[in-house]
Parts: sequence; C-alpha cells; structure tokens
Amino acid sequence: MILVTGGTGNIGRELLHELARRDADTRMLVRDPARASHLPDSIARAIGDLDDPASLGEPFRDVDQLFLLTPGIGTTYASNAVAAAKKSGVRHVVLLSSDNVLGDPMPAMGQWHHEREEMVRGSGIPWTILRPTGFMSNALDWLPSLREDGYILDPMGPGRYAPIDPADIAAVAATVLIDDGHEGREYVITGPETLTVGEQVRTLERALGRRLDVREVATADEAVRARFPNGAPPPLAAAITEGFALMRADTVGRRTDTARQLLGREPHDFADWCRRYKDAFAPAD
Repeated sequence: MILVTGGTGNIGRELLHELARRDADTRMLVRDPARASHLPDSIARAIGDLDDPASLGEPFRDVDQLFLLTPGIGTTYASNAVAAAKKSGVRHVVLLSSDNVLGDPMPAMGQWHHEREEMVRGSGIPWTILRPTGFMSNALDWLPSLREDGYILDPMGPGRYAPIDPADIAAVAATVLIDDGHEGREYVITGPETLTVGEQVRTLERALGRRLDVREVATADEAVRARFPNGAPPPLAAAITEGFALMRADTVGRRTDTARQLLGREPHDFADWCRRYKDAFAPAD
C-alpha cells in the first residue's frame, strides 16, 4: 500500500492519477474528502491531518510506502508523518524536497527542505529524495498581475533555470515508489531546457496567439507578489526575496538528465505545458 500526502496539490494530484494508471494499491491522506472528489475513484481516501498526530494511526495502517509532500516552511508536518511512518512499519519514504538544498551557501528556502531531509534520513526507514527545480505550474502565479494590471512581473531578469512539469515530477515519484532499487538515492530532476522568465512568457505567447507584457520587478515586495500574489509570512517573504536574487544572478541554470533516465523519455518542455494550460490564461470575462 502506498500512502500519498499532498494529494490535492499540483504534484500530488498528478501522482494519484499516475498511480491509478499503473494500478498501484494507493491511499491518499485528506482532511476534507470533498476536496478529493475530482480524483480517481480507485484511490482510497483516509481522513487525517499531519498537524494532528492522533489522527494518523488509521491512515498509516498497513502502509508500505509513503510519498511525503508537506506544505509551508515548517517541519512539524514532516516530523509527525515520519513518526507515524516509524510506528506503523512503513518500509520506504519518498520525500519531495527541492534543489535549493544544493545552494552554497544554502539559502533559507533550502534550509527548511534540508531539515525535512535530515528527519527522513534519521528515521531508520529506507528513503528516496526528489529534488526538483521550480515548477512550470508556477507560471499560473502570473495570472493576478496579468489580469489586474495587464502585465507579468519578472523577478529574475537574466537568470535562468530549467522548470519542470509537475506531471513529470509525479511520473518520477511513481517510478521510484513502484520500481525497486531507488532506496538511498537523491535525484535532482529538472525540465529539458533552461529559460529566463522572459523566454517563458514568449513561449506562452505563442501558445495563446497574443502578446503579453512583461515588467521586471522594482522592489522586494513586488518580487514576493510575483510568487505569492496574496502575500507571504515574513520568513517566507524574506526567503523568496533571497531566492529570486540568487536566481537572477545565475545566468546558466541547473539542468540534469535524471528525469529522462528514470522515465525512459524526455520530460515535457515548457511549450507543451503552455499548450495544455492555455485555457487558464484566457482573458477574464
């Protein structure tokens, strides 16, 4: 039995569909079953809350493998999940981390992921760690400024990175959960090409068939708004500001072939993602 946390998010949703396609015996942890109504019926639902250790006994019962994705900047959810996994006899944990842990020096955004990694490594349970770059779906964060102000905020300027499709992260996660031989491995997974934000916008323009205006951010507050339009807690806002400054300075970008090697195919490029999600960028009525 595979237990999936974070199943209603961008990656978890894709992972549940992938596991359903592969006929894997899967259960998802949910706080509100109504939020999972759009997910495959073949996936069992277990009600529980990673913030409430007492609620995790039944969801973790008879679980062999855990896909661990926890939101936010803290470590409480991860700590509670690892404790429940140890208690129930889980035999393999696949942790979604971030390539930010590879920074030298490690940025704040990487520190939180590093702490979660250390929890999993110290659990005594065999583990696999996935470290993706930024998600292609982060482009959806452009919508508020695009619709309200008529432009997309660019916090990176000349900086490059290789965004990855959440569907490819999910496919990698399904592979390491189902196939043998991935315990003790750390996989840095990226998309197939390094891009600036400006280049991503030009790619989206071609998919939409219309021009989009781009403006580089002028302040730290605007940089935060580019990623979290509704604002962010001060520690997260500071980490975002630091992260964008580091990304702006990296005009080469990190890219690996790990996704292709694990999946036996090329990961999706950003143009493909734009074609699939172009309806989300339709002008508001």
